[in-house]
Amino acid sequence: MDGMHIRGGMRTTAVAAVLGALVMPLTACGGSDDGSGKKGEGQAGDGSRQARTVDLKRIPDVGDKLQKQIPANSRQVVAVYGQGKDSGDSTIVLYTKSGSTWDKTRSWEGHNGKKGWTTNHHEGDKRSPVGVFTLSDSGGVLADPGAKLPYTQSSGFQAPHYWAKSHWNDFDYVIAIDYNRVKGTSPNDPTRPEGQSKGGSIWLHMDHGSGTSACVSLSKSGMEYLLRTLDPDRHPVVVMGDKADLKA
Repeated sequence: MDGMHIRGGMRTTAVAAVLGALVMPLTACGGSDDGSGKKGEGQAGDGSRQARTVDLKRIPDVGDKLQKQIPANSRQVVAVYGQGKDSGDSTIVLYTKSGSTWDKTRSWEGHNGKKGWTTNHHEGDKRSPVGVFTLSDSGGVLADPGAKLPYTQSSGFQAPHYWAKSHWNDFDYVIAIDYNRVKGTSPNDPTRPEGQSKGGSIWLHMDHGSGTSACVSLSKSGMEYLLRTLDPDRHPVVVMGDKADLKA
C-alpha cells in the first residue's frame, strides 16, 4: 500500500478499482507453510458450535487484568482462547452483552500464531500478541457479504500464489485487529504508529488448517458470521491469548 486510507463507512464499489492495483504488505499475517491440517468446523450449519451459555457476569476464563481492559461500552467480545503458550491451536468464542450480563452465542475451532503467543510481539516472531484490541475495519478479496464494519473489497488482499495453495484464500475475508494500526483505514493500510519492529497487519481471517504468522484464523462460514454480526455501534473487541495469560 502507498498510504491511501479507506475511512469511515466507505464500501466496496467506490474503492475496489483503485485498491485492486495496489500491492499489499503481507508481513505479519502471511507467509506460507504446508497447511496440511484440517479446518476447524463446529456442529452448526455455519461451522460453529451453537451451545449457548447465558447470563454470565463476565467473560469466562479471563482474569482481572484483561477483563478491566474491555471497554465499558463494549457489547460484543470475540474471545480467542489459545491452547498453550507455544501452540498454534485456539478456540474462538463470540460473547454478546444483554443488559448487564454476557451470553455465549457461537464458537469455532481455529488457529493463532504458529509459535504461540507473546506479551511483547515483534515483527516475524510468529506469535500472536496477547491483549484486548478493538475491531474497527474489515475487507477482503471477496465482495462484501453484508458486513456491519466498514468493508473494503480489493484484489490487493490476494495472497501471492508462490505461497502454498492452501493459503491462497486466507484473505478472502479479513477483520483488522487494532494492533499497531490506524483505525478507520483499510485493513491493508501499512501505517504502523508504534514502528515497523512491533509488527502489524494482524487480522481475523480464513483458516488454512494450521498456525499463522501472527493472526487468528477460523472457517469461512465463521468469518461470514462475524462480518454480518460485529457492529460498530456495539463497540466490538477481541480478547486474545493463551489460557494462562488470559487468566492472569
